[in-house]
Amino acid sequence: MKEIKCLHIFNAVRDTLREINLSLDPKVRNAIQKYLIEEKNPLAIDVLKSLITNADLAIQLQKPLCQDTGVVLVFIEIGQEVRIIEGDIKSTINQAVKTAYQENYFRNSMVSDPVFYRNNTKTNTPAILYFDFVPGDQLKLIIAAKGGGAENMSTLRMLSPSAGRKGIIDFVMETINHADGKSCPPTIVGIGVGGNFEQCAILSKKALLRPFGSHHELPEWADLEKELLTSINATGIGPQGFGGNTTALAVQIETMPCHIASLPVAINLQCHSHRHKTVVL
Repeated sequence: MKEIKCLHIFNAVRDTLREINLSLDPKVRNAIQKYLIEEKNPLAIDVLKSLITNADLAIQLQKPLCQDTGVVLVFIEIGQEVRIIEGDIKSTINQAVKTAYQENYFRNSMVSDPVFYRNNTKTNTPAILYFDFVPGDQLKLIIAAKGGGAENMSTLRMLSPSAGRKGIIDFVMETINHADGKSCPPTIVGIGVGGNFEQCAILSKKALLRPFGSHHELPEWADLEKELLTSINATGIGPQGFGGNTTALAVQIETMPCHIASLPVAINLQCHSHRHKTVVL
């Protein structure tokens, strides 16, 4: 039995939140630079250059990549041979979020009630936590800071099984066109297919948190990812909605079995900052 102290979890979450809010993922940066070379629209070129400059300044000045430092999301995979000691993991993570956001002067974005008492909690808590138990003696934390703009453009629909591949494509393109520039493109598009109503939404989030630019293990789904990326970039929405052929940097799909009468599909959009990191203890 491996014992992991809550202090180590606290330090990992606090330090990771600082890192992801200040540093652009190098793979995302490389993708932006690649599209910059291929982009033809002069305004789009200026926007993509500004994104690179913004990333450089965030590091130099130790300022957030975006003023919306997001809702904190953590997927927690606990090995069956792991024992958490010296504290409660939920309380520890929330305390780490509070500390990270206070120490770094990140914006607190969580309100205490969604409708009637929208008072800022002033701690950016509670974090949104998902737990899963897996074989082994490791604790894996997938930590993300998710901004409101792209999240607000995310969608879910219970399609008929007869809609099939074309129905998924039509729904994705409808979502992208409706979002236009409001999701802060160039985006990363996470798609969940299968499960049920709530599981497909979680799948779409997990798709976003997969290694950037990776493809589904089945070739049919990998081909659909590539086709959708091409179609999305052909919309002409462009960076920040100003036109051009760089509307998305990646499309990533996660799937699972579902009921014979259902075809659940969820689309979770992510802005170009794409702030997340995996930590293993």
